[in-house]
Amino acid sequence: MHPEIEALLDQAENRFLKGEELIAFKRQIATLSQRLKIYEFLREKEASIFQPVANKLQETFPDEKEETLERSLKHWLLVLRYSSMAMLLNDRDFLEQRLLDWVSGIVEAHQTQKIEATVCNLLQTRLKELLSEQARAILQPFFDQAKSMIIDQGNKE
Repeated sequence: MHPEIEALLDQAENRFLKGEELIAFKRQIATLSQRLKIYEFLREKEASIFQPVANKLQETFPDEKEETLERSLKHWLLVLRYSSMAMLLNDRDFLEQRLLDWVSGIVEAHQTQKIEATVCNLLQTRLKELLSEQARAILQPFFDQAKSMIIDQGNKE
């Protein structure tokens, strides 16, 4: 469940919500509606989001093995899915748990830091083309968190 909503419900377990708690609850419900619209849009447009990214990636790395490019694209497909779900839930821990399951060491093991960074940048550019500024502002913190875990951590090591 949405952590902020769950916290409000926990606070009101044995009483009615106070005025300021109701306002916070309404705010969370309103943002949940926005988050759901963004999530549905990303789910429905997934193929049209990634096809131009895949095309540009092949142009950028023409000598790279197709399976290597596909693997990096699949990573970022999962990143977008996990980031979208974390955004819907408004739960950064969800995203971290999902990414830690497979991300630690995978980029370094395959030596694909440059490809991963390129896919990330292409994907961000594509999202800027398709999402409103408001929608990007809601999704971006989760996407940035994923980018930090995959790209930035890989560059530190």
